[in-house]
Amino acid sequence: MLLAYYILSALFITASILPFISHQHWMFRVWEFGRIQVLILQLITLGLGILFVEDKSILFWGTVLLHTGLIINHVIILIPYTIVYKKKIPGNIPKQSKTISIISVNVYQFNDRYEELIRLVREVKPDILLTMESNQAWEDALTEIEGEYPNFKKVALENTYGIHFYTKLLVKSIKVNYFIADDLPSIEASLQTEKGTAFTFFGVHPPPPSPTEEDNSRERDGELLSIGKKVRDTKGPVIVVGDFNNVAWAKSSILFRKTSELIDPRIGRGFVSTFHARYRLFRFPIDLFFHSTDIFIEDFKTLRNIGSDHLPLFCKFFINHFEEVQEEQVEILEEGEEEEVEEMIEDGIEEESDRPEVATE
Repeated sequence: MLLAYYILSALFITASILPFISHQHWMFRVWEFGRIQVLILQLITLGLGILFVEDKSILFWGTVLLHTGLIINHVIILIPYTIVYKKKIPGNIPKQSKTISIISVNVYQFNDRYEELIRLVREVKPDILLTMESNQAWEDALTEIEGEYPNFKKVALENTYGIHFYTKLLVKSIKVNYFIADDLPSIEASLQTEKGTAFTFFGVHPPPPSPTEEDNSRERDGELLSIGKKVRDTKGPVIVVGDFNNVAWAKSSILFRKTSELIDPRIGRGFVSTFHARYRLFRFPIDLFFHSTDIFIEDFKTLRNIGSDHLPLFCKFFINHFEEVQEEQVEILEEGEEEEVEEMIEDGIEEESDRPEVATE
């Protein structure tokens, strides 16, 4: 038992310490994703050690102290993304627009259960559908919904970074942006509701740091922060949604939130974890959503599995330009962070990726 305790302690303490290191290699950044699971495993390890380890030496109590400090750090980081966190969620706000709904989903390029998504869309009837990892096969399948979603933008790629946007709303303009690399598209759409209320939609999907994809987070972070700057310069209500390949509590996500001056609806509502769809115990939130202060969330949740490794993310909201009750939730960049953001954007632009044009499963 003693040996098992020390082996587990070494593993989970290391996993908790690595995110403190400001290095963009995946080996340091990947542990941010599993923070919930590491916290639970540390609590179990600590509890078992206290209960069953008989030789409680100075080394043992040293590991207990380390576990306790790191557990407290995990809790401080994660608690805002739980319902325990006391956040004033506005109620009885008058609607200036009709209620607008969005489904955002990474379909998993090699998933051929196209009808699962089509059935879900026809059941939920969102005003906007954003798909990521959608290639030509997905584009062909989704022509079936184009009668219901006559306004769209299609970027079919075979490198797992295809992106498709469909909407019932009036479109003033749609364009595809390439902030960091010419094979990483994002969507920017200027939309208008039936009542004539305008807002801007951004759909994003930067690459993850992982041993099987990018060996660091430079492109991901540079892409997100470039979009953050673009959002800050955009007038009117704004929504940013997509597979961020990043958890909400990661440093680059927080810098994105501060740069864009948007609100994370997960704060005070819960994790709303989307990945991995098949493994509930190993699930964490990487499909993110941010909004400006004049957008009010009515519903925010995941939907049923469509055969992808991501669950679809659903949001329902309305717009009110005059209520200022959400202003206090906005965070801005602190001293020195603006320079850090610019440096991360430059690093992303300079990073040379070796993504294949056609990905294989």
